[in-house]
Amino acid sequence: MFDQIFGLPVHALVVHAAVIFAPLLAALSIAYAVLPRVRHRLDWVLVATALAALASVFAAKESGERLEHRMFGGRVSEAIEVHSGFAETLLPLTALLTVVSLALVWLTRARRSSVGTGPRAAVLVASAVAVILAVAVGYYAVRTGHTGATAVWGA
Repeated sequence: MFDQIFGLPVHALVVHAAVIFAPLLAALSIAYAVLPRVRHRLDWVLVATALAALASVFAAKESGERLEHRMFGGRVSEAIEVHSGFAETLLPLTALLTVVSLALVWLTRARRSSVGTGPRAAVLVASAVAVILAVAVGYYAVRTGHTGATAVWGA
């Protein structure tokens, strides 16, 4: 499933979605956390982006492992090892940010529907955690993409 599509490596096709959706999730999560006045406009955009980011990062990681195994058979270069290491960290961070972002949307919507009597402290904590995770996801998305491109195209 994660090996080839029409003779092309899946990794080369899905990696671009991860490169777009992971940083977009990070940016939207920060905006949602720090700009309460625009939250109502970003609810479903953040939910959809969070799910797309998690799916695309998962698909990119799995397809990358298949490609690595098919092409190198366990003898990979140092550049590929570095790239794989960043990807190993990016996936759980993206999963955590997805969960926190979804929780933040749920908390803020619950707070709006109960006319301001919702758990304000929970929204503040979730917002802070979302910002921290978003910075980490942004960093690891850029580093994973850069080391992957360097491994393929050279420096």
